[in-house]
Amino acid sequence: MQAVDDAPRIHLDIETDDPDAETARLTALGAEQITQWEECRVLRVPGGHLVCVLPVESDPDVFLAQSTAWP
Repeated sequence: MQAVDDAPRIHLDIETDDPDAETARLTALGAEQITQWEECRVLRVPGGHLVCVLPVESDPDVFLAQSTAWP
């Protein structure tokens, strides 16, 4: 759980090896970038939830084994 300065909602972190491309993909789907803190981009998706796009923080082998590539 994480407190957000907003209406009570879920908050998702998306870990990616290309934060710029993932942010662009999500904004093309209707998300709006509302702020950026260091390499973390905070977006509001069309349903109103907050999503953070983060660079890879996991062990690289774990990331490669568990990540999903979007077309």
